Amino acid sequence: MSQKILRIITSTNGDTSFSNQLSNAIIERLATQTETEVQTLDLTKTPLPYLTGSHINAVYTPAEAHTPEQTDALKYSDAAIKTLLESDIIVIGVPLYNFGIPAVLKGWIDQVARAGKTFSYSPEGAKGLVTDKKVYLSIASGAIFSEGPYKSYDFSESYLRTVLGFLGMTDVTTFRVEGTAIPDFAEKALPKALSSVEEFAF
Repeated sequence: MSQKILRIITSTNGDTSFSNQLSNAIIERLATQTETEVQTLDLTKTPLPYLTGSHINAVYTPAEAHTPEQTDALKYSDAAIKTLLESDIIVIGVPLYNFGIPAVLKGWIDQVARAGKTFSYSPEGAKGLVTDKKVYLSIASGAIFSEGPYKSYDFSESYLRTVLGFLGMTDVTTFRVEGTAIPDFAEKALPKALSSVEEFAF
C-alpha cells in the first residue's frame, strides 16, 4: 500500500526556493523507502482564506443549523481537513519570514485547527484527533537559527511543533537549510542540508 504524502509549499521562489529544494529531497528519499503518492498544496498559488466572522460563527453552530453563508464559509476548512486526514505523511516547506512562518501557512493552520474535527475538548483537557501521521519540516533561513545568537529568534519550529502536536501530530522531524545569506556559509548551506537528508534513517 502506498503512503500518501501531503506536500505543502509556502515559498514564492519556486524551483529556486531552498525550502522547496529541501522538501524535494525529503520526498525523494521517502520514495526510495516505500511506494508513495504525492499531493501538492501550493499555498502561494491557492492560499486559503483567512478566518472571518462567518467562519467562526459556523464553527460554533451545529451543522444542521448552518445557513448557506456558513456552509460556504466552512468549505475551505472542510476540504483542507479532509486532505490532511487522508494523508500519511506531511512535508511542509517553511521559509523563515521575520522570525516566523509565512502568513499563508498560518492561514492553512487556522483552517485545519478546528474543534470537533482535528481536536476535541474534554474534562481531561484537549485531545488531538489527527494521529498516526509523520511530519517533516524543511525550514530555510538566511541566518543560522539552530544554534548561536539567533537561536531564540526562531519562532517557526517551536510554533509548528506546538500547534501540530496540539492537533495530534507529535512525530515531527526538522531539516534545515540555513545561512543562505551569509557569504562564507551560503555556498555550503544547501549541500549540507541535502546531506542531512541523505544520512537520515527514514
